Amino acid sequence: MDDSRPIFIQIAEQVENDIIDGALAENAQIPSINEFAAFHRINPATALKGVNRLVDTGIVVKRRGIGMFVMEGARARLMEQRRAEFAAQYVRPLILEARKLGIDVESLAELIRSERTEP
Repeated sequence: MDDSRPIFIQIAEQVENDIIDGALAENAQIPSINEFAAFHRINPATALKGVNRLVDTGIVVKRRGIGMFVMEGARARLMEQRRAEFAAQYVRPLILEARKLGIDVESLAELIRSERTEP
């Protein structure tokens, strides 16, 4: 974690990314607050703030006395949210710039296809 954003946001995003990537399955237990705090060498209150963001958005549920678990449907919700963010952050500005340059949708799609690298 070396981002300029607050560490609690980075922790929440790390868990979200693990859910999206499949490293954390639905109904799986996430690391404890103390594990996050020890791993990142931060105050447990900061780690709790990150996990509570996930609880507040319905991605993680607290099971009293047991721990925190990934909610059923969390991956689908995260994917939908990330796709909407992707569209707003990248696709809409791309289309607007293409429009300014007189590039139609078909030509833009072809440009994207030609730039795409296969893994």
